[in-house]
Amino acid sequence: MDKTQANILAFQEVESAAAIQKAVGNDFTIYLSDRANASNRHLQFNDTNQYTGFAVRNGVNVLDKPDFSITRGNSKLRFASYLVLNPNQDNETHLLSVHLKAGCSGAYRNNRDCKIVKQQGQALAKWIKAREDNKQQYVVLGDFNHNLGYRGDWLWEVLSDNTDAKLVTKNTKAECKVRSNRNPNKTHQFRSVIDHIIVSGDLKASSGVQTVFKTQDVLDYKLSDHCPVSTTLSF
Repeated sequence: MDKTQANILAFQEVESAAAIQKAVGNDFTIYLSDRANASNRHLQFNDTNQYTGFAVRNGVNVLDKPDFSITRGNSKLRFASYLVLNPNQDNETHLLSVHLKAGCSGAYRNNRDCKIVKQQGQALAKWIKAREDNKQQYVVLGDFNHNLGYRGDWLWEVLSDNTDAKLVTKNTKAECKVRSNRNPNKTHQFRSVIDHIIVSGDLKASSGVQTVFKTQDVLDYKLSDHCPVSTTLSF
């Protein structure tokens, strides 16, 4: 957080509010996915759960909206976490933190993973269209498990269909190094960015930047296998 200087962090793959609070410190308020609530016990796994959510710097004005599933049926896949930044002001902006299904990072294949990802993309496209119909600014951030920046990408076409959505991570360089699964004494560098930020067409947002870990830190500590991607909004 010190490196990115972020006021709002959209997170994925977090098991508890206590865990993310320990990571970001006490200057942030945690909004953990509603899927973690006792009322959604039937949508949780029995062992380890990965939740989406937000960490918001204290003093930043947000409204916590009901989170929702982007997957059809009683799925245990992650909800989209929903906040409104600067509610009831001229610069009101609707935020989603999302985590799409893994297993369909490139070309569309007629398999279960790609079918789920396509359906999730359609659900997000519907939400985006609703924001535009209501003349509301929006930002969708998260782990798409997919290279949306690839020219002519099928999932980006689904997400942006009949909207003014912009992909601010379209040209973000993939520089993230993680510890190699095969050899823990070496690092692995991903070839494409799968963590993305989508903003409404009228929103001024800087190009997405990936914050990378030091190689020695990757080898010495058990860090995430994703590097944070950030943008700066100007109102």
